[in-house]
Amino acid sequence: MGTFHWSIVVGNLDRSSIREIEAMVDTGATYTVLPSALLAEIGIEATRKAEFEFADGTLAELDIGQAWVSINGESVITQVVFGEDETSPLLGAYTLEGLLLAVDPLNQRLVPTHAIWY
Repeated sequence: MGTFHWSIVVGNLDRSSIREIEAMVDTGATYTVLPSALLAEIGIEATRKAEFEFADGTLAELDIGQAWVSINGESVITQVVFGEDETSPLLGAYTLEGLLLAVDPLNQRLVPTHAIWY
């Protein structure tokens, strides 16, 4: 698909602390991944752990929490993974689906879509 970056706003659940960041759009990632230091700075706490498989096949147990995310004026509470502090932010499929956004890889943009119910 090629990769591109998109501006997102991330905050704690009551939106009392928010940050605007650039995240790489990554539909291959289940969840949005943000540096642990950023999540701590805005008051996001880990609520559980989950096992993740990386592209090279290695497994790791990582913390997950809940954050408020806004893209293009639409907002949702979503799951976020606590990445290493040097981790580049990734915008994952779970958050995109929650916001009803699809990826337009040709024009490298996010576009509104509709929910599917079969």
